[in-house]
Amino acid sequence: MLNDLAEAADRYVTLVLAVGVHDVDYVDAYYGPPEQRARAEAARQPLDEIDRDAADVLTSLTTAGPPATGDDLVRLRYHYLTRQLESLRSRVALLQGRRLTFDEESLALYDAVAPRIDAAVFDAAIEELGRRLPGRGSVLERYDAYRQRLVIPRDRLDATFTAAIEAGRARTHEHIALPDDERFDVEYVTDKSWSGYNWYQGGYHSLIQVNTDLPIYIDRAIDLACHEGYPGHHVYNVLLEHHLVRARGWTEFSVYALFSPQSLIAEGTANFGIEVALPREERLELERTVIFPAAGLDASLAEEYYDILALVDRLSYAGNEVARRYVDGEIDAQAAAEWLERYALYSPPRARQRVRFIQQYRSYVINYNLGKDLVRSYVESQTGTANEVRRWKVFEELISSPRLPSGLIKVGS
Repeated sequence: MLNDLAEAADRYVTLVLAVGVHDVDYVDAYYGPPEQRARAEAARQPLDEIDRDAADVLTSLTTAGPPATGDDLVRLRYHYLTRQLESLRSRVALLQGRRLTFDEESLALYDAVAPRIDAAVFDAAIEELGRRLPGRGSVLERYDAYRQRLVIPRDRLDATFTAAIEAGRARTHEHIALPDDERFDVEYVTDKSWSGYNWYQGGYHSLIQVNTDLPIYIDRAIDLACHEGYPGHHVYNVLLEHHLVRARGWTEFSVYALFSPQSLIAEGTANFGIEVALPREERLELERTVIFPAAGLDASLAEEYYDILALVDRLSYAGNEVARRYVDGEIDAQAAAEWLERYALYSPPRARQRVRFIQQYRSYVINYNLGKDLVRSYVESQTGTANEVRRWKVFEELISSPRLPSGLIKVGS
């Protein structure tokens, strides 16, 4: 029987590290004692033992129940630990060969299920987009041709990202107090299934990698700078370390299990954080005056381009639908790529890259769009849409606390 939540947290960290020995993608970040990770790697605890240990911790938590005293964060901590451990057991079961449908898997791992969207919804958006795009050929061909003028030249990539990062940093620092020594480094990499990644190092430091395999369009400068940096993943991890690990000694936040409910919160806040930092009109002004010039692109295209991107955004759930079909065995990799070309307007190389992502991360895809929608609903249910100061405050509270996706649904509904 556990003595308290602190003991449950320590055992949770040990279990996450133990799963990471079997699943190289599972431990997204760890900045606790290095010897604890070394012990996990040396022990190579079998999956069935990991599951039994996790079940023991869950039984103790359930028997004890939520703390009767303490602030709201303590009660949130109890529910967070419980749900993260349940997710861990589900991941272990998958590693042992258990088969789940896409929706079963997303609920087990991420505490949420994405809505099913009929292809007719995407067809309607594509038809409308086709009326906006010049030229001849399919909508995908015209969309690709249109965007060729909006690729960031390789020799201007770093300067453009630096400008976008500085803008996100400045907006975030206006509203959120961060430690003086927080920072991140940027690397440009290749041969990845993702477009950008934040590897949190601890000590208020992130390594952000940007994949340059495919052309990077101008909108991705602010998207990646805000999503991976300010006020996205970097700020999220810094605040958790500052407020929960250092100030409260909550060790469970020194490790980040990728395939867990935490990821829906992390990805959802990172995507919604782009809008928090830069609402449309402010973003357009920044694009015209800073970002397009940094890339050497024609700033007069900015407003039209973002109108078109707003239509393309209506296709975001197409990625969920193709991943659901692929994971459920209804289509193969080739059909998945063709589906992405047709309904998500991915170029063939980008569609193949996305299929690689689905093969590697499966139902994780819901965390981006469903996560963003749940976070927006939660924040706006507390603030409305007009109060910028209040919106930043609620957003900061969300990324500084042990929240679960199911909790966002209850409050935001």
